[in-house]
Amino acid sequence: MTPTSTQTQIKQTILNILSKIAPEADLGNLQADEDIRAKFDIDSYDFLNLMIGLNEAFGVEIPEADYGKLVTLTDIIRYISTSAD
Repeated sequence: MTPTSTQTQIKQTILNILSKIAPEADLGNLQADEDIRAKFDIDSYDFLNLMIGLNEAFGVEIPEADYGKLVTLTDIIRYISTSAD
């Protein structure tokens, strides 16, 4: 599997998780460098659910200290792809 296809799969999984957390969100309108929480008005509870969903989907433990690093889709894809190595 190429890194690009892996990143594409990671992105799709993230969007699937987000669609469950914010079903009214227009995920097709999300730019890779946009603040996900601000864009979709995700509160801390929903953000925690996103982190749990990422853990369940990818098997990557995300310490609370790293939550601030996961602002954009690009940030999350990078974090997951480097943590899953």
